[in-house]
Amino acid sequence: MQINTLTLTNFRNYTNQSLNLSPNLNVIIGKNAQGKTNLLESVFLCAIGKSPRTTKDKDLIKWESTYAKISLEIAKKIGKNSIDLYLFTNQNKAIKIDKIGIKKIGQLLGTFNAIYFSPDELKLIKDSPDERRRFMDIDLSQFDRNYFYSLNHYNQVLQQRNKLLKSGDEKTLKDTLPIWDEQLAGYGASIIMSRLKLIENLKVHAKQIHKYLTSDTEELELSYVGYIAETENQLKEILTKKLRDSYDKDIHLGYTTVGPHRDDIKISSNGIDLRSFGSQGQQRTASLTLKLAELETFYTLLGEYPVLLLDDVLSELDESRQTKLLKYISKVQTLLTCTDFEFNVPHTKFFINNGSIEKIEKTN
Repeated sequence: MQINTLTLTNFRNYTNQSLNLSPNLNVIIGKNAQGKTNLLESVFLCAIGKSPRTTKDKDLIKWESTYAKISLEIAKKIGKNSIDLYLFTNQNKAIKIDKIGIKKIGQLLGTFNAIYFSPDELKLIKDSPDERRRFMDIDLSQFDRNYFYSLNHYNQVLQQRNKLLKSGDEKTLKDTLPIWDEQLAGYGASIIMSRLKLIENLKVHAKQIHKYLTSDTEELELSYVGYIAETENQLKEILTKKLRDSYDKDIHLGYTTVGPHRDDIKISSNGIDLRSFGSQGQQRTASLTLKLAELETFYTLLGEYPVLLLDDVLSELDESRQTKLLKYISKVQTLLTCTDFEFNVPHTKFFINNGSIEKIEKTN
C-alpha cells in the first residue's frame, strides 16, 4: 500500500499544497514548528478518521478559513482508491471514498492503513494501560471494522452502566444491571478475543525484531493482562459472572471495574517487566519493536504493508538503533520527519518551511 499523491487545503498551516511521494522512504526536513508533524497528522486522519493530536476538528482548520480538505490518491495490491476528507468549523466532517460520500467513520476503516510513530509513542511501555489499549484498538479497528463497531457499542453500554451505578437507585440497579451486564459481557468477549489474536501475531514478530534491534542480547515477551478463555462463549460467561461478583464494589465506587476497558499488555525483556524495571533505553527499544511488529502483523493479516509515519523519532534513538530502523523500513513506504538527515540510504528528500514543501533531491 502506498500514497501516490497527498493534497492539503487550509489544513493547519497549509494553504494549498500537493505532494507526489516516493514508494519508499520520504524524508521531510525542516526546523521546528514548520508543519512537519501536521503533514503526518493529515495522513493518519485519512486512515482512522480522527487526529492523533486533538479531538476538535476546528483545531485542524487554518486560521480564518471555514473548512479544510485532505485528499489522498493511494495504490493497493487490489487497485487504486481516493480519499477526500473535509473538515468544517460549523458542522461535522465529511468523507468521500472514490468520490462517493460515506455516512460513518467505520466505512473508512481499512480503505487506507497507516502506523503513526511519534516521540510520545516511545512512552508506550511506561505510560498507563490506557495507551496500550489504544495501541490495540487502533490496529484492530483498521484490520476489522466489526471490532470498531463492537468497541463503540461496548463503550456506549459501559457509559450507561456507570451512569446507573452512580445513581444509587437500588430498585433500578437490581432490575436493570443484569440487562446491561449481558450486553457488556457479549461485546467485551468479542473485543478480548480479537485482542488475544492480535497479541499472538505481535508476539511472533516482536520476538524476532527485538533480537535484531538488540543484537540478540534481549528477548521480548508479550502477554495479555485480563480474563481469557478458549472460546468467545466461555469468555462471555466468565465476564458475566465477574460483573455480577463485582456489584457491591462497583456500586460503592460508582464505575465498572471488570472488562476489557481495564485490561493491559505486559511487556517483558529477558523476564524483566519493562514498565516497572526497564531502563529508559530498554523501554524505547521495546516501543520501537512493537511498532515494527505492527508493520509485520498488518502484512500477515492483510497481505500488504501499511504506510509508516515516523515523526521525529530518529532524534530519540541512538546511532545503532537509527541505522537498524532505516534498514528495516526500506521495504515500506515511509514518511519520516526530522531536522537533518545525513544517512546513506535510498530516499527522496523534501524541505518544508512554514507550510510550503519543496522536493530537493532523490538518492538511490
